[in-house]
Amino acid sequence: MTFSVSDRRLIAETTARALIEIAAVRFQTDPPFTLTSGMVSPVYIDCRKIISYPRIRSVMTDFALSLLYRDAGFEKFDSIAGGETAGIPFAAWIADRMQLPMIYVRKKPKGFGRKSRIEGDVEEGQRVLLVEDLATDGGSKLGFCEAIRDAGGIVSDAIVIFFYDIFPNSRERLAENGIRLHALATWKDVLNECRRSGFFDSRTLADVEEFLGQPLAWSEARGGKSNPSGARL
Repeated sequence: MTFSVSDRRLIAETTARALIEIAAVRFQTDPPFTLTSGMVSPVYIDCRKIISYPRIRSVMTDFALSLLYRDAGFEKFDSIAGGETAGIPFAAWIADRMQLPMIYVRKKPKGFGRKSRIEGDVEEGQRVLLVEDLATDGGSKLGFCEAIRDAGGIVSDAIVIFFYDIFPNSRERLAENGIRLHALATWKDVLNECRRSGFFDSRTLADVEEFLGQPLAWSEARGGKSNPSGARL
């Protein structure tokens, strides 16, 4: 079944509602979550939970194709790349639906054999779409795109289920490196859905909104670092 959607707001609202429903969204202010970068954050999202929900992952795939066909084009890509590891299943679903070859990209080269970061075949000049589960500041996306380019591929677009969209200049940083980011939903969409649906108490939502407005200052004021790079739990 193909789910045709032209309303970006509907995509964002439905994605946010699905993530909340499967408890992929968590808010915790005391104590906050600690990210791998050393930042502290009252928000956590785990898009990897989607793999356990067939109906939701099917709809998310439909949404992704709708955005890509409208904003990038029907014949823009020759291959789909998943970023290790969370991006791999999403890339597989998109590649299957678009009837395109798939590769995946390692975070680091293997320590044996060919020591390659790419698994699968990349042809010189092949137009590759990068697929990931989420993006924070975009740093890891640049690393994956660099590996694809080093292998001869051309990367101009990346798509994620969820984009933080709170760190300064994250979209600009990607654009400067020739990458346009497509995303189904952001923290703003999740916060709006929480308010609309009555999820979480008003005090927690106020704390979350404060963090989303000034994430680096919020982290630093609570003893965490003020560096978003690699900000995953």
